[in-house]
Amino acid sequence: MALTASPSPAADPAAESAAPFPGASAPLTVGFDLDMTLIDSRPGIRDTYRELSARTGVWIDAELAVSRLGPPLEHELAHWFPQERVEEMAAAYREIYPTHAIEPSLALPGAGDAIQAVRAAGGRSVVVTAKNEPHARLHVAHLGLEPDAVVGRLWAEAKAEALRAHRAAVYVGDHLGDIRGARAAGALAVSVATGPYDQEALRAAGADVVLPDLTAFPAWWAGYAERVAALA
Repeated sequence: MALTASPSPAADPAAESAAPFPGASAPLTVGFDLDMTLIDSRPGIRDTYRELSARTGVWIDAELAVSRLGPPLEHELAHWFPQERVEEMAAAYREIYPTHAIEPSLALPGAGDAIQAVRAAGGRSVVVTAKNEPHARLHVAHLGLEPDAVVGRLWAEAKAEALRAHRAAVYVGDHLGDIRGARAAGALAVSVATGPYDQEALRAAGADVVLPDLTAFPAWWAGYAERVAALA
């Protein structure tokens, strides 16, 4: 039976928080971040930075760059290029990206199962990412992840725009910016410790639910979905 969202929240200590529901009769939608939540894009991004460095003659510490994924590309490029060149370098990076970053990037453990668990319960999944949308679509297609929608070029609180548009009740991410985005959208902030922050840091930043990785998502989701169905 397809799940619908209820206007009344339900508290459950096992879920670490009360769950918000965005409106009656809407299919329950879960948002997912992309980099370091659904996919490990570090190998491909590392290769892209190295190629950009080779083409421009500007040294970029690719290992450092991939250790702080999450914010928009322009934020990272500003560490290596003067501000007046950031837009130009972002365009160059995005031109290089498809041939260097898609093939080496892998799905993180549990990514496909998490999306399928949402679908099996009659829900929808939407990827909301700071990565530009064409590249995000290339990644999910290459890895066969099959979300219902992909929205790119949104970061932190700006992610709330897409989450509200898709009436997402839950947003899953690895970064503190993802928690802020979920909060801004009135969605449950579910964090996975597969990015730059450990479980303690994610919890301290206000995550409602903290999981070690997406392999733990289906079990958590089953309990959450059961509560939603009971309230619908």
